[in-house]
Amino acid sequence: MAESWVNSGERTGGSDLHLELSGPGSKRAALARALRDAVRSGRLAPGTRLPPYRSLAADLGVARNTVADAYAELVAEGWLTARQGSGTRVAEQTRPPHTAVRPKRPTANTTRAPDRQPPPRPHPGPRPAARVHDLRQGTPDVSAFPRAAWLASYRRALQQAPNEVFGPGDPAGRPELREALAEYLARARGVRTEPDRIVVCSGFAHALRLLFGGGAGLEKGRGSGRQVLRGPLAVEAYGLPFHRELLAAEGVRTVPLPIDAHGARVDRLTCERAVLLTPAHQFPTGGPLHPERRAAVVDWARARGGVVLEDDYDGEFRYDRKPVGALQSLDPERVILIGSVSKSLSPAVRLGWMVLPERYVGDVLAAKGEREAWASVLDQLALADLIVSGSYDRHVRRMRQRYRARRDRLVAALAERAPHIEVSGVAAGLHAVLRLPPGTERSAIKAATWQGVALDGLAEFRHPDAGRPAHDGLVVGYATPSEHAYTAALEALCRALPPADAQPVITEQLNN
Repeated sequence: MAESWVNSGERTGGSDLHLELSGPGSKRAALARALRDAVRSGRLAPGTRLPPYRSLAADLGVARNTVADAYAELVAEGWLTARQGSGTRVAEQTRPPHTAVRPKRPTANTTRAPDRQPPPRPHPGPRPAARVHDLRQGTPDVSAFPRAAWLASYRRALQQAPNEVFGPGDPAGRPELREALAEYLARARGVRTEPDRIVVCSGFAHALRLLFGGGAGLEKGRGSGRQVLRGPLAVEAYGLPFHRELLAAEGVRTVPLPIDAHGARVDRLTCERAVLLTPAHQFPTGGPLHPERRAAVVDWARARGGVVLEDDYDGEFRYDRKPVGALQSLDPERVILIGSVSKSLSPAVRLGWMVLPERYVGDVLAAKGEREAWASVLDQLALADLIVSGSYDRHVRRMRQRYRARRDRLVAALAERAPHIEVSGVAAGLHAVLRLPPGTERSAIKAATWQGVALDGLAEFRHPDAGRPAHDGLVVGYATPSEHAYTAALEALCRALPPADAQPVITEQLNN
């Protein structure tokens, strides 16, 4: 027997809606069919907000998951959209398939012949859901920025700043920040350095420009026109394309090193002058550099007269054990450590640092050039106060607990909904890599788009000269969504994952 529901108007802002649940199949199928018919017939206009899961389930006498699954099915088909804070609504683009757009009626001044009237526009059909769940890597939970602590540090910095702070400064950075960083990095990351070997910059990309700029890619009037380091530069087979593009623009050739379960294959280093590594937590595959390879790459630098660039990416966020110390501590004269607060605080705080061997300090300061390229002095003072006051440590510990909980929830959701999907790498950082059945990466990304999920495939990060990927995967940034949106993001992600018996998409592999 058919079941019906009439909304009282309180739950949907005064709109009444009648649904008939009838026909073969489950209640979920009947509900999806009824909603689809209501949209197709025009009874549910584009933009109409639908009741929450719980409310509709109570009125229909069905399980909450029945409503949630029906909504998700229609979102995937393009009939509905789901946006955080706005609820589930009828998609704006949806038009009943049998309704054609009427051509405009000719006016008295129209000279076009009747047989030249434009044909009716075809029905666009279902479209992917709007991207409401951002699971892309690279961004911390920006809602957790320590506003009160930052404001307090900024005020103290302004009150205590000597007058000379507001005049021409030191290209190396404020001594207050360099002293605070030297103490913090020694304590938290095992770094061996002095404040006069630290140069403040605007982040990792700025550090690369300072080290490898000065050639054709250097803008006129900036810096000394002299490169501190030259290529070829060995890099890990997986990494940020932006960094490779930046280096290429400076005329630096990059040579990919294969990656296995123990990190980069540093035994493949040959005639390169330098090597760029993420030894604490390889980006994006997620494994640390094995201790034997840490020692081996330092030995290579000594024998070759080369240098190791250490991107201390995610060094503070290890969850299964105490973080591994910085590679720089093995040989401060052969390793350049580069760090920033883009992951620990926010990418909006454009502050980073280079811990340099003594022989490179003068050249880096010369490359830094005009003051326009320097980081804000007031931000430097605020960060120094944040570190010295202990607020930075407290914030990092708090975020370490939050991100660990986020990762645990991701692993638990996969164990329940997709136990065949493996999370690779160690428990660390702000992202995880999900290993997929062979040949399913592109189809999984497409399915995620239909679920309103924005994320990246592992292949996007592979060096173009590294050959075919060893396996398919998704790079899931679990730090990006706000806390209240994370559960829905995980549900949408799980709906997009391929089943255990998924077959490779041969046409996509051929186009790869």
